[in-house]
Amino acid sequence: MKLRLAACCLAVCLAWGTAAAAPGLPSKNVAWVAAAADADVDRAFARARAENKPVLLYWGATWCPPCNQLKATLFNRQDFALQAREFVAVHVDGDRPGAQKLGQRFGVSAYPTMVLFSPDAREITRLPGEAEPEQVLALLQQALAAGRPVKALVADATAGRPLSANEWRALAFYAWDVDDGRVVAPAERAALLAKLAAAAPAADDETATRLWLKALVADEGQGRVKADAALRERVRRVAADPALARRHADVFAGSAADLVRALAEGAPDKSPLVPVFDGALQRLAADATLSRADRLGALGSRVELARLGSPEQAVKVELPAALRQAVREQVARDDREISDGYERQAVITGGAYVLARAGLWDESDALLKANLAKSHSPYYLMSQLGGNARKLGRNDEALGWYRQAFEKSEGPATRLQWGGGYLAALVDLAPNDGARIESTAATLIDEAGRDAGAFQGRSVRSLQRVGSKLVAWNDGGRHAAAMKRLQARLDGVCRKAPAADGARDTCRALLKPRTTG
Repeated sequence: MKLRLAACCLAVCLAWGTAAAAPGLPSKNVAWVAAAADADVDRAFARARAENKPVLLYWGATWCPPCNQLKATLFNRQDFALQAREFVAVHVDGDRPGAQKLGQRFGVSAYPTMVLFSPDAREITRLPGEAEPEQVLALLQQALAAGRPVKALVADATAGRPLSANEWRALAFYAWDVDDGRVVAPAERAALLAKLAAAAPAADDETATRLWLKALVADEGQGRVKADAALRERVRRVAADPALARRHADVFAGSAADLVRALAEGAPDKSPLVPVFDGALQRLAADATLSRADRLGALGSRVELARLGSPEQAVKVELPAALRQAVREQVARDDREISDGYERQAVITGGAYVLARAGLWDESDALLKANLAKSHSPYYLMSQLGGNARKLGRNDEALGWYRQAFEKSEGPATRLQWGGGYLAALVDLAPNDGARIESTAATLIDEAGRDAGAFQGRSVRSLQRVGSKLVAWNDGGRHAAAMKRLQARLDGVCRKAPAADGARDTCRALLKPRTTG
């Protein structure tokens, strides 16, 4: 399991507890520069050059659970605030006007992404948001002190040139999941990580182990990373050792089932690694030195291990009664004890997911409903409720939640994303409801026309998914009249889109059938 408002009314703020940040900023203990356009970032880099300081760019979104986890942990720490004096901190909220264009400029698309640049705007590294704050702080300090660009480190390592221990560590803890092709193409990532793992110094077993773990996870079962007996024993040894497993807690808590699948010689659920991993995860789930989100991640990974013998999308699963009870108790305790709003958004959404994966659907729904009034982004919880209902075959209920989620969503990029999700669900679950499908599509087209960043970054990808869904819905001309009306509406938007950056051509292609060959 992978667990990656500017203002609110008094009642909601009180329900969520005191927030750790001024409205719109990741934290109040750092002098963040809010950026929404090229000029904002250019001014930040001009200041960085004048002060000879690096730039840390944080790209996130209000609703994003991992972003809220960063706000509740890393960004809220005093030692992070002290380090922040050594760099210019730039915050790009994905829903600010111009933010999606900035995302394209810096090659960031996944929320959250943290990128460290030199004063002259060369990218040094991307920091892993899923790692523990202490690990991130150590990596940041190393990069601030003498960091070379990760791209240069990869070139040297693959060419056999020597790297320092800190440089190998920078490779092992690089945020490969949000690289966005800056260092390596996604399809080549697993092979590169395996090559780096094999080249890592024998004396630095921890770095080599982490690179192997990341390579196995990145492979996603494609077989590009060959698991031999030595690698299986390396991973088994780490999982069996409490201290070693603790040092790689984020990987085990997030990807234990993926590791078992990658290493299993036969059926994954029969692998002798399963009880070893489960023991490691039990220890991590009980480790009070880890954040609640990490402990929940470990518990969720126990659920995923227990599900290995079941179809991935199975709704009813047979899990040990003790494991189900552990899920109930930990989620209830988190719900009862969390007072920070950011942490609540991160952990409660994860808790609802774990409950559902454990087959506790009613309890997942109840948790989400009880937290709607407490969330600064209730539409995220509504979309989870829609997902639960859809998996259970309650299609009308699912569509009701997806509709509410779209209606409550805020921010141009978020509205296109949530609206696209609602439209996709309509096409899948109510394809004969042409009126609702056309009305929703028309709303999205109109909103795109009012958003200068609609044809960039995440927003254009949302629109392209909408276009593909509508084209499929109209297969064989079944809804030709509706599509003609939507195309006319889109044409009006496209005529106003700028031609220079390709936005107009992108717009015009949205409702065109894709060609192959």
